[in-house]
Amino acid sequence: MVILLASPNASVAMMNVINKCWRENPNWRNHQQQLAMCSVGFVGKMTNNIGKSVIRYKVTDPSDDPLNPKLGTLRHGATMIKGIVWITFKRNIHITLRRPLLIRSFTAIDGRGVDVHITSTGCLLVYQATNVIIHGLSIHHCKSQPPSFVMGPDSKLITLGQMDGDAIKLGTTRKVWIDHNTLNQDKAVLLGHDDGHLRDGNMMATIIFNHFRPNCNQRMPRVRHGLVHVANNLYQGWEQYAIGGSMSPSIKSQANFFFAPKLGNKEVTWRQSSHADKASWKFYSMGDVFENGASFNTQTGLGGAKPNYYHE
Repeated sequence: MVILLASPNASVAMMNVINKCWRENPNWRNHQQQLAMCSVGFVGKMTNNIGKSVIRYKVTDPSDDPLNPKLGTLRHGATMIKGIVWITFKRNIHITLRRPLLIRSFTAIDGRGVDVHITSTGCLLVYQATNVIIHGLSIHHCKSQPPSFVMGPDSKLITLGQMDGDAIKLGTTRKVWIDHNTLNQDKAVLLGHDDGHLRDGNMMATIIFNHFRPNCNQRMPRVRHGLVHVANNLYQGWEQYAIGGSMSPSIKSQANFFFAPKLGNKEVTWRQSSHADKASWKFYSMGDVFENGASFNTQTGLGGAKPNYYHE
């Protein structure tokens, strides 16, 4: 696998496998759901996010009301609409969330063609959900959040616990594809509710073609339980670690570009484990590129992270 960060004007032949898949169609803006068939990694194809019943929703309003989401806002589309929802954006937009954004099942947030920035408290939360696509967003300056309430699916008030300020957090999820996003903050992606949440053992996520900028210090991602494929991402340094985990997850790091910080820790990985569960870890590098002294020294279970990378 080759790392290619394609620009909008790049020829199709030079694009990465995902961009090539949808950009070959010059009329892609009228067929945006084709993106779901371009997914690769542990999640396979996101076929449950497409079909004749899909509701197309366009974000036109940058405001955010966590308790009464208004039509036209991102929160209304991501949380309040029943069924299969494909969210796009009318124009370049900067959304300042007042509380974490709860994303329901069968939702695609598609930032292609515009410049979408999401900031402030908590940022994106995928909880008790499946079949979610997060594509083409810039997420930064997310802050920690004390316990709070937000309006959830079916117009039910949802109690949220303490949020650490991750750009994206997953808990009790099954099939999530996080692709072509730019993240630039301390804590980037947290996968898994907590160490005792055994249901996250069913989690399956693909983190692919994302750009972790220099302000990302940790959790790119941090994984509890589950199967996670981390592939073709660009890492421009870290402070604590890039990829870490606990509770014996299965993590395949494949064809990522790791550029270690000039000073400090150059080891990519971090793990929290006991001697008892050490043997059950599957945490390894395959075809990664290491620059500026970066290292991946804690490989276990080589070849054991399944399923394999899907090229088709």
